[in-house]
Amino acid sequence: MTPSETAKPSETPAGTKPRPTAGKQARKPDGKQVPPRRWYRRRSTTVAVGVTCALLATLGTLSALPGGGHPSASGYVGRPSESATAAPRTTDSTHSSTPGAGSTTSPTSGTASPSGRPAKSSPAPDTSPAGGKTSEPASGVPLAWTVDSQVWALGCGHDYVIDKPPTQVPPPPAEQDAGPWATAQGAVHGRETNVEISVQGRNSTAVVLTALRVRVVGRAAPMTGTAYAMDQGCGGSLSKRYFAVDLDKDRPVAHSVAGNDAGTPIPAVSLPYRVSSTDPEVLLVTARTETCACDWYLELDWSSQGRTGTVRMDDRGRPFRTSGIKGLPRYWYGTENGERQWVPTGD
Repeated sequence: MTPSETAKPSETPAGTKPRPTAGKQARKPDGKQVPPRRWYRRRSTTVAVGVTCALLATLGTLSALPGGGHPSASGYVGRPSESATAAPRTTDSTHSSTPGAGSTTSPTSGTASPSGRPAKSSPAPDTSPAGGKTSEPASGVPLAWTVDSQVWALGCGHDYVIDKPPTQVPPPPAEQDAGPWATAQGAVHGRETNVEISVQGRNSTAVVLTALRVRVVGRAAPMTGTAYAMDQGCGGSLSKRYFAVDLDKDRPVAHSVAGNDAGTPIPAVSLPYRVSSTDPEVLLVTARTETCACDWYLELDWSSQGRTGTVRMDDRGRPFRTSGIKGLPRYWYGTENGERQWVPTGD
């Protein structure tokens, strides 16, 4: 066998292409060398694909943000279950655009103040117990006032109707304590009710009181029981504007009448009156009846700087009540048989 006929270990079997060795490069059919593929080129392609996927994922996340993919100023993004356009809500009933505690509303609904916050509702009216003086609830009315329905004529003369015998009725109180005393006895004004209204402006701006009206909201037969007179000696009175009301008429009207200030006559002066914070007025309304147990209240009209309005004067949210005493037994507190007690008047 000749050397050419013997295969060398390094030779490649027939029918297979020789593999390039580490020291040799592959050649093209034309004999040119083929440059080898570099490992770092394959890695750069992989990195580019990864960066592209990351960018696509980021863009998909931004498209779900409110406002077209721009985060809000508060940084609120919201959970996937929330609507992208839903506005945050509040349960503050004070700022609610509809009445009722616990109601919800969007901060942008309703009437907003210049600062962008919803306007607050008015405070609740006064709900303190009945009897004695009352004052008006806070409001936008340019007036401040107090109402006292436990006023006695000249500080001494007044009747109450009480459905109790004289032995169960305590001695008459001082005028300033009349409210609690009358409430404890279940007393109703007998024959007349004196309502004293102190009214003034909230500031130096003038407010004109233009009219005073009477509203009768209930009529019934006079109450049964006993009339008790509070006559304890009379004192002086304050300077007031006096009004008389006949509750027995179909349409009672408050008429201005002459009064008296510690013996000095006060002429009748009709409305309108002008008040301010430094120029108050005191109105005394005397409502009388002989034939009914009447429930009633007053309305006072006002005008100031182009605004007008009406305020209601009543007994802490309830009408005043006045009952006739004709035909009822009547007592006053005097001395009989050396003892202080309720004594028949003989009327």
